[in-house]
Amino acid sequence: MSETLSRASFEQGRDAPVPEQEPAGAVVPEKAARQRIVLVTAGILIALALAVVVLRLQRLTDFPQGIQSDEGPDGVYALQVLEGEHAVFFPEAASGREWMGVYTIALTTSFLGRTLLAFRLPTALASAGTVFAVFWLGRLLFGRDENGQATPWRGLLIGGVGAGLLAVSLGQTIIGRASLRANFLPLFLALCFALLWWGWRPAGEQRSWRRIALAGVCAGLLPYTYIPSRFTPFLFLFFGLSFLWPLRAVTRERVRAELPWAAIFIGVAGLVAAPILIYFALNPEHFFIRSREVWVLRESQGTALGAFLNNTWEHLLAFGFHGDLRERYNFAGRPMLNPWEAFFFWYGVGMAVWRWQRRPAYRLLLLWLAVLLAPAMLAIDFGLGPNTLRMIGAAPAVYLLIGVGIWETYCLLRERLGLSRILRVDGSSAALVLGAAVSGVVVIQGVNTYRTYFQQWAVTPAFYLAYHGEWANAAHELNAQPASANMVYLIPYRFDEHYGFEYLYQGEAPAHVVRANRPDLARRVETLLGATGEVSSVKVLDWKEDLTWSGEGDENLVALLGKFGRYSGSEEFSNFRLYTYTDIDLERSWTFYEYLEPLTVPYDGGIDLRGLAVGEGEEQLSSQQLIELGEARSMWVALQWQTTPGLETDYAISLRLHNSEGEKSFQKDYVLGDSTFARTRHWAAGEAVDTLFHLDFGVDLRPGEYELRLIVYSTETNIPTVEIGVWEPEMVLARLRLADGG
Repeated sequence: MSETLSRASFEQGRDAPVPEQEPAGAVVPEKAARQRIVLVTAGILIALALAVVVLRLQRLTDFPQGIQSDEGPDGVYALQVLEGEHAVFFPEAASGREWMGVYTIALTTSFLGRTLLAFRLPTALASAGTVFAVFWLGRLLFGRDENGQATPWRGLLIGGVGAGLLAVSLGQTIIGRASLRANFLPLFLALCFALLWWGWRPAGEQRSWRRIALAGVCAGLLPYTYIPSRFTPFLFLFFGLSFLWPLRAVTRERVRAELPWAAIFIGVAGLVAAPILIYFALNPEHFFIRSREVWVLRESQGTALGAFLNNTWEHLLAFGFHGDLRERYNFAGRPMLNPWEAFFFWYGVGMAVWRWQRRPAYRLLLLWLAVLLAPAMLAIDFGLGPNTLRMIGAAPAVYLLIGVGIWETYCLLRERLGLSRILRVDGSSAALVLGAAVSGVVVIQGVNTYRTYFQQWAVTPAFYLAYHGEWANAAHELNAQPASANMVYLIPYRFDEHYGFEYLYQGEAPAHVVRANRPDLARRVETLLGATGEVSSVKVLDWKEDLTWSGEGDENLVALLGKFGRYSGSEEFSNFRLYTYTDIDLERSWTFYEYLEPLTVPYDGGIDLRGLAVGEGEEQLSSQQLIELGEARSMWVALQWQTTPGLETDYAISLRLHNSEGEKSFQKDYVLGDSTFARTRHWAAGEAVDTLFHLDFGVDLRPGEYELRLIVYSTETNIPTVEIGVWEPEMVLARLRLADGG
């Protein structure tokens, strides 16, 4: 759908165009001008290639060092594909996964093995390819004016600026080096519009059904990339309908002439997308798996409207004012655009709105921006700022609009202020001067991005933890360990799986990731070991204390194996220790505590505390006696609950230490959940529910006696519920004495 589709299509009610073509200098022959354009184009392509190699592909196996939770499921599904389990959509893990990321990783894994390079290469190449697709699209959109006259310098400038800034963007570099399926969305969307524009009205005035069909292929592949791609049909629809305005200019003959070409595009796109469309038609609940979790309008009407408006405002602030606070997508909360980019972006948006009717390329970029920002604005993550990953579909339009802003500024200066006279050069030379200046700024920005990513951010512990480098290290270390017969690894985590570890781990011994703070930990581990068959030894991985993202509950797992096995030594590694246990007793029923001390504590909120168990390590202690904690200063607390019918409140607890003067010295809060992590409103009334908590008091608390107190409160209001008959929110669970922790 070219800018020169037909004069009747584009120029109804159009004002005289602003001159944009290069003024032909009398001393510049046409052949020399073409050669200059070819040389500049080649120079831009070489520069873009250098930028993507340095920023997207260089040291791809070193940074990021691991596989974070948003990436890992694609790798696990890729392994399933290599084992013959094929699908167009994978619904089980991480709210569902589309086909594109999974199968491309399966392809590279088949050649390169289960390595970080195989895992990251497909999306890194997609991110690099998007840069060249944006350059091509910019040249096609702006390489001709409304009269069909060539404006090569305009196309080169806008396309070069858009692609160049995209290539050196810090945020796009961080996302592009991660194995995020979102990277495929801007690539296929940019290719789709480039082919559509090229095929609908090529230079020779002859439309090409082959190019339009290829555009349909790219459009049909979009649903296999990333969830926001589901908004792209609205973009195609709105852009197509924009040519029918004003309606008085529409004739039956014109519509009839366009329909066959539209049918080619829609038909091919529909055929390519048919498998996943049929899948969602048969499994509609899978279509909304993730949307239900993040849908901003899921609250009550008043709250939802306010949340949507606030979310919209936050995402608009990304363009120069406020950035994504997610460390895995951004650095130090920086805005998506720096100040000078933001200025030209907003100026480009303003000029595109001003010239909406007579310039289809401007209409396309505005609609593209609006429609592909909608997924981010309709999905919410409280307190984390704009989500640049969900905005990635709009990235080509964003950076091309910066190019538009720069070009429009150049035209203003040239026509109104006499730029050529000021610079004492002809029009083409003035364009070259502008291009050289912009290129210099892009190069400086590229150098700054390189320094920020490779020298400031990627080498920090925060980056290492954000991308779960400790898990990649653990997989590497365990892969190198000899496996004895009937040996099992148990690895504590805050969830029951770590997909990145599962992709990278290739050792012979079974390795189970266990949510070590789950209330049914003992039964869960017993089931895992029982399903393994004969078990001669279990190695428990204990993370180092500074790896906060990995941990929670390591001590619970160590204590449990110490209770039902015999400790036989440990090994030290860079990020963890391995404790080995032999003589595993699977004859007894595994429980974390031997008995529950019965309690009857009815709260007025519809929840009752029915039992208590406390202990240190594998030893259970009595809450009725003073508990002496050793140098480790840690203990576990098991609480049993019961809810009444009709409970509609989710409860949390606060476990606190008070010293002998009654002052609060320690506090840790937990949301109550059962073995499936369902909150209290979803518990079956009258059914006993166990919960397990580990408390580490550290070395900061002075030695002495303390009271361990419990408060139960609503997660919605933070208001405590009180014990019926006592009408106090606090109750004492146990008395402790802390030894010297030095």
